[in-house]
Amino acid sequence: MTDITFTFDGQPVPARTGQSLAAALTEAGHRSFRDTAKDAERGMFCGMGVCQDCLLTVDGAPNARACMTQATKGMTVTRQGAFPAFGGSLPSPGQRALNLTPDVLVIGGGAGGLTAAITAARAGASVVVLDERKVPGGQYYKQAADKSVLDGQQREGADLVAAAQASGATILTGVEVWGAFDGLLFLAQQGDRAIVARPRAAIVATGAYERPVMVPGWTLPGVMTTGAAQTFWRSYGTLPGKRVALCGSGPLNLQVALELARGGAEIVRIAERSPSPLSRPIAALRLLAAGPAQTLKGLSMLQALRRSGVVPHYGTELTLVVRDGRGLQASFADRTGREDTIGVDAVCMNAGFEPQNEILRLLGAAMRYDPAIGSLRCQTDATMQTNVPGLYAVGDCKGLGGAPAAVAEGTIAGAHAAAATGHGDAYDLFAANCALAHHRRFQSRLWRLHDIAPGDTGAMPDETIICRCEELTLGDIRTGLDGKPGHAGTLKRATRVGMGRCQGRYCGPVAARMVAQETGKAIEDLSFFAPRVPVKPIAIAAILAAEEALDGQG
Repeated sequence: MTDITFTFDGQPVPARTGQSLAAALTEAGHRSFRDTAKDAERGMFCGMGVCQDCLLTVDGAPNARACMTQATKGMTVTRQGAFPAFGGSLPSPGQRALNLTPDVLVIGGGAGGLTAAITAARAGASVVVLDERKVPGGQYYKQAADKSVLDGQQREGADLVAAAQASGATILTGVEVWGAFDGLLFLAQQGDRAIVARPRAAIVATGAYERPVMVPGWTLPGVMTTGAAQTFWRSYGTLPGKRVALCGSGPLNLQVALELARGGAEIVRIAERSPSPLSRPIAALRLLAAGPAQTLKGLSMLQALRRSGVVPHYGTELTLVVRDGRGLQASFADRTGREDTIGVDAVCMNAGFEPQNEILRLLGAAMRYDPAIGSLRCQTDATMQTNVPGLYAVGDCKGLGGAPAAVAEGTIAGAHAAAATGHGDAYDLFAANCALAHHRRFQSRLWRLHDIAPGDTGAMPDETIICRCEELTLGDIRTGLDGKPGHAGTLKRATRVGMGRCQGRYCGPVAARMVAQETGKAIEDLSFFAPRVPVKPIAIAAILAAEEALDGQG
């Protein structure tokens, strides 16, 4: 039931309390939110504030992310042009600056972050959690805006949030952490308020974002990550479309396909890049041995999909997406070369994950490139502490591990961070360490059944967009490589790849791999674009407010 109304380009749009603008607009049939400098249309893609592509002008102020902005009664929302004019009001620098000096600061309110906060707070440490989302729980435990519960996974997340709130930890939501500096100094923004945090210990639990399937058309409105479609449904009760295709590799596509099918969507295709597990019985049996309960849960999910008339197409990849009236045409090809095209409302993609490690890298945490997952892994010791004293990392921001492993890591990091600040001890962690070993073993065997390694750009057509923000194609990148750049940063200066709002979160890993292949150099931390402050786009007024707050501290 809708209970509020706002306008979009002068048309009334109904919404439910707590619903995001992206969800409400999609439900009303609006998928295109803004125009680019090259007259292309863009809509919602990542659903978690990473891609910076679903920008709208709200009440005269441009650059509001539709996926992170809550719809409110009477809002005036307009489609955003390529070069919007600012018509809103700027907050005063220094307005309501908040200074935080907790024993332990946790950045990220997902499975690992909340568990770390609970553990540290119960040990007696003062704990503050900074979470970007309006409702804590993270990507795995996505909580509904109306606090309803869909299933056991969401109920488990609600229990975790309640435990964190009851632990004595302070949880601040809607917070953008945009700066991190030596000495564990963090700068953030919450609405029009600057936040300056100087903790004694910090635990980074910022999670990961999804790796897309880069094909011609992947930037069209209606194409989104699988996690974005799941957020639509689990958080707002909104389907991404009536006819939905999912592609890439990994169990998330299967889970979300089942959730959407039960919600009333028609799943017209699940294109799984890897071969069928039945063709690799030894790997499947090793997975079963590592985690019987988790494996049986996956099998039951496949059976439920079959009962819904949905059978995954293994060894099949998305090759092209084109506009077709108000919908899309998605083309697929299997390993025999057979191709087909189907009409859909939405294409959802997940081909692995990229760690959100910008804060860790800014602070100098050591990284190691893992070719199996195609991304950097943050190096930590057994306590989850990085090489930077007082800085801990847990969950997928340090390398793909999954939510259950993040919970175990959060317990370990929370206990050690609290003990390091003089609260409690960190000796009774046998159960957490055993659980972590179990979850890591299961996760490593799970990914052997799925093809989440980065795709090879060699066979991709030149017209494939690589940099969403700057609208650079693979052909543009290849031309830039003709100059023999010795580093991704050199390629960046030559082509502008990675210079957009998302700061290269999607194109950066591709650029680093292409330069490494061209030069014959091994990929390492320094192969990637250097993270820079602010790590996310924020208003200049927020920077001025933080500067004023720091000046006031002497």
